[in-house]
Amino acid sequence: MSVADHLSNRSMSIACSVITVSDTRTNLTDKSGNLVKELLMKAGHQIAFYNIVKDEPSEIMTSLNEAAKKATDVILITGGTGIAKRDVTIETISPLYEKEIIGFGELFRMLSYTEDIGSAAMMSRASAGVYKNKAVFIMPGSTGAVSLAMNKLILKELVHVVKELNK
Repeated sequence: MSVADHLSNRSMSIACSVITVSDTRTNLTDKSGNLVKELLMKAGHQIAFYNIVKDEPSEIMTSLNEAAKKATDVILITGGTGIAKRDVTIETISPLYEKEIIGFGELFRMLSYTEDIGSAAMMSRASAGVYKNKAVFIMPGSTGAVSLAMNKLILKELVHVVKELNK
């Protein structure tokens, strides 16, 4: 696919699932999950599923599998990516990847380092991969991280990623 072809396909609408992993957030206080939904809808995509779960492996897995059963192509997860003991999103989901999208985490940390938080970017474990033929993007829980990941990386490649998965 040429760059021109790639850019012309950005108008396709994608069905997405959004999961927030947090021990404290509610529907009213989930700024990061709501930002993900807002940015997706602004870009012309749909929200097929939304859930907030505790930072517990069983709750994360249940929500991931529920999202994977929906008519959705992409699952976007925010939260649980740090290095604290309670941050278990990566340990729970990344072993399930059929394929890892290594470049997402690498680029996210590079952008975080150069544009925002400096050397603390090394502690981010942002990750992406394919699970049950759905793209999964795992972002940190801060709104700044979500904005960076969504605007600089995910939204620019969302249609392209889905088209590649459907080949």
